[in-house]
Amino acid sequence: MKPKRVAVTGVGGVCGLGHKIEEIWANLIEGKSGISLIENHSTEKQSIKIAGEVKNFTQDENLMPAKEWGRYDKFVHYALWSSDQALKMAGDLDNLPYPQERMGCVLGVGMGGFPITESTYQTFAEKGARRISPFFIPSIIPNMASGIISMHFQLKGMNYTVSSACASSGHALTQAAYEIMSGRHDLVISGGAESVICDLPIGGFSNMKALSKRNSEPDKASRPFDKDRDGFVMGEGAGVLILEDLEKAKARGARILAEVVGLGSSSDAHHITAPHPEGVGAVQCMENAIKSAKEVCCLAKEDIGYVNAHGTSTPLGDIAETKAIRKVFTHHADNLHVSSTKSMIGHLLGAASGIESVFCVLALKKGILPPTINIDNQDPECDLDYVANQAINKDIEFALNNSFGFGGTNSTIIFKKYK
Repeated sequence: MKPKRVAVTGVGGVCGLGHKIEEIWANLIEGKSGISLIENHSTEKQSIKIAGEVKNFTQDENLMPAKEWGRYDKFVHYALWSSDQALKMAGDLDNLPYPQERMGCVLGVGMGGFPITESTYQTFAEKGARRISPFFIPSIIPNMASGIISMHFQLKGMNYTVSSACASSGHALTQAAYEIMSGRHDLVISGGAESVICDLPIGGFSNMKALSKRNSEPDKASRPFDKDRDGFVMGEGAGVLILEDLEKAKARGARILAEVVGLGSSSDAHHITAPHPEGVGAVQCMENAIKSAKEVCCLAKEDIGYVNAHGTSTPLGDIAETKAIRKVFTHHADNLHVSSTKSMIGHLLGAASGIESVFCVLALKKGILPPTINIDNQDPECDLDYVANQAINKDIEFALNNSFGFGGTNSTIIFKKYK
């Protein structure tokens, strides 16, 4: 049976650049930074005091009553909020012509509910086990975001979470797309959510020497591919896409934003945190995605015009990814536009591919490629066109998103402009 085509019919998100995707996109293409001093959590005991933090967020009471807000960690709120945005863009859920059993949700969450875990342990240490909330476990487990979304929107198909570090939402989107391609589902909400800007994750990443120390210039701290980069900046938020059977979406009159045409995954099998210095796993991952896209739409490597890079702003990672892109695309690498939107929103960890896939879809739809900001002194070992500091107008047909995670896990997704 020929695989079903996979349409993207809605997108939603929240991050340091805003609470709604229109606001986020406008700030992104203007090259604004969503990275600032942390306000929602005390950094008194931390040497790192900056992040791509979501400011002034309040959940919609139509999505979750105020009395329930505190029962769930923030990643759940961000996921539900973003899913509601995406579904509203895709169409009225009540009038979708799909059985509930053929609609589902699969999200990527890398770390789960650290903030509530920390505060609950403090309560336990001070007052004992009897004061632990009965909602503690449901509030923090990574799959609760997909569970709450499925309950709220009455989705009775697949409902689970993928956890593969910073590739989590890439792998979640991959699984969701396969469900559509196979004909088992008509619609799947997918992407990722993360919110772990609190003591233990900050301290852990800091002691690994992974985070930027540029506290005095938060907006300049995330600088992928720049010679003066000194580590990544933590971010938080969510990015959600509505994937549908393309023919059924057309039949119901949906506006189709893009297609998912290529899916790849691989393992570095090299190191628990560091990428292979020659980007071996990244090469295989991109090659796998290109091969799968060739089967779907006869893609040639030269057809890809934009890469939303993993580009975390770490000394080793940016060089390894650059080498991998050069090896995969050979002579065409000089024609590619590559950018790291993490320069503006920080690294959303398990949610990274979710929000960055949203950016790929919008880049295709609007014909604008977001920049990599803070490239003031480009690293000679990072020798591609990184759309430095200013967005460009460019009509492209295919965009590729990379996400790589600790443990050597890799994800690549290719999106096609819908005509």
